[in-house]
Amino acid sequence: MGKKAIQFGGGNIGRGFVAEFLHEAGYEVVFIDVMDKVIDALKNTASYEVTEVSEEGERTKTITNYRAINSKTHESDVVKEVATADVVTCAVGPNILKMIAPVIAKGIDARTASEPLAVIACENAINATDTLHGFINQNTDESRRSTMSERARFANSAIDRIVPNQPPNAGLNVRIERFYEWAVEKTPFGKFGHPDIPAIHWVDHLEPYIERKLFTVNTGHATTAYYGHVRGKKMIADALADPEIRQTVHKVLDETASLITSKHEITEEEQKEYVDTIITRISNPYLEDNVERVGRAPLRKLSRKERFIGPASQLAERGMKFDALLGSIEMCLRFQNVPGDEESAELAKILKEMSADDATAKLTGLEKSHPLYEPVQNVVAKVQKDSK
Repeated sequence: MGKKAIQFGGGNIGRGFVAEFLHEAGYEVVFIDVMDKVIDALKNTASYEVTEVSEEGERTKTITNYRAINSKTHESDVVKEVATADVVTCAVGPNILKMIAPVIAKGIDARTASEPLAVIACENAINATDTLHGFINQNTDESRRSTMSERARFANSAIDRIVPNQPPNAGLNVRIERFYEWAVEKTPFGKFGHPDIPAIHWVDHLEPYIERKLFTVNTGHATTAYYGHVRGKKMIADALADPEIRQTVHKVLDETASLITSKHEITEEEQKEYVDTIITRISNPYLEDNVERVGRAPLRKLSRKERFIGPASQLAERGMKFDALLGSIEMCLRFQNVPGDEESAELAKILKEMSADDATAKLTGLEKSHPLYEPVQNVVAKVQKDSK
């Protein structure tokens, strides 16, 4: 019997990042989703293409050997698949983890395999697998929790790959950046060893990779998008072609670099090289990435452990400079009522109806005693004043 991986989420990241590498590692991939259109398309199509884009040109790969199940209508089938799988991955968005946890919990509880299931959440969030594990625990009978490690092992991961807006009528095909990084902690697997997935960089300590990626790639990408939006830019490459925006992004990433190099065993030279690589990557016009796609979901991006408040709060705690990050926070707060983005409408409502004090607490999760609280509150008040 061949190797089997269950991928929750049949979207562009699920198909174009995770499934590509699971397929190359020899796994049969079983996509799980609740979107009828996606599941039906996967069921009715024997293959799809992933086109990797870089300045050197394009390279297309064909993905086969997959199935698809709608968990909304066939939950019992999903339970059976999880119970007999080798790996479970997901790319559903951090807010959806609690919704996929119950069916994964049932599948884990039904396992009889000699080796535990490897569970790896591939989300743009710190320690997303720990979060998923917590929800799975909540959906597992208390008498079974103490032996769960015999049936499943949970490893956090850090993923880095840009998936731009897709061409119209692309169907299942995905255009994606050629560059990628997929780091996963190996220690949770213990004596069983980690799954054989060559694309993964297995590490002992994941936090440096998570924070370096989130506070460089995501912080830089989102800063570009929000400044670009305010200046009427349509594409990320166009925004970074603006000298002032490019300089601002560098200033923001200088601040996050100061945190990363002071906290982790990463030299200033290494981080500078990484920053330069990231800015070159997101400047790539071949990705055809637009500002509104990158900027969407501002509420999540303003939250406590995310790309702006996360590094700024740590810098403030250390008495280090975070002025440029405050600028990014301000531009994010101005990303309001963008068509097709519910969070931007909710952001506008919060800023309109709440006091600066209440809005700051709700949006950022910062304690009022935190050294970053007052500077952010001042930015919130400024944006509220300008919005009237």
